[in-house]
Amino acid sequence: MKKSRRIFDEYQSENFNPDERYNLAYKRVKRIKGFYIHALVFVLVNAFIVISSYNRSLFGNEVFLRWETFSTAFFWGIGLLAHGMSVFGRNLFFGQHWEEKKIQEFMEKDKSEKWE
Repeated sequence: MKKSRRIFDEYQSENFNPDERYNLAYKRVKRIKGFYIHALVFVLVNAFIVISSYNRSLFGNEVFLRWETFSTAFFWGIGLLAHGMSVFGRNLFFGQHWEEKKIQEFMEKDKSEKWE
């Protein structure tokens, strides 16, 4: 709760008027929505490719596990990853305050392990 309050205070203290904050939030939501639509189309198109290739292998002489079957998903997946990184930032795994939380965690652990 303390962390979210601090982020809120930092956000409020910036020199943005409400319209600018709304516009920034609106653009962020549109970018996130764009990524989710991209991910949905990725899943649908590649599922169609894999299923159709599987059906051809069942009813014909084609082999299912071919590079052509999965190359679209592989290269498009790289593009989807880049799109996700541009939307959610490079700090996807190590968030904005990850270092602070880890330092606090280690300090608390050290404090509880010391003999007083």
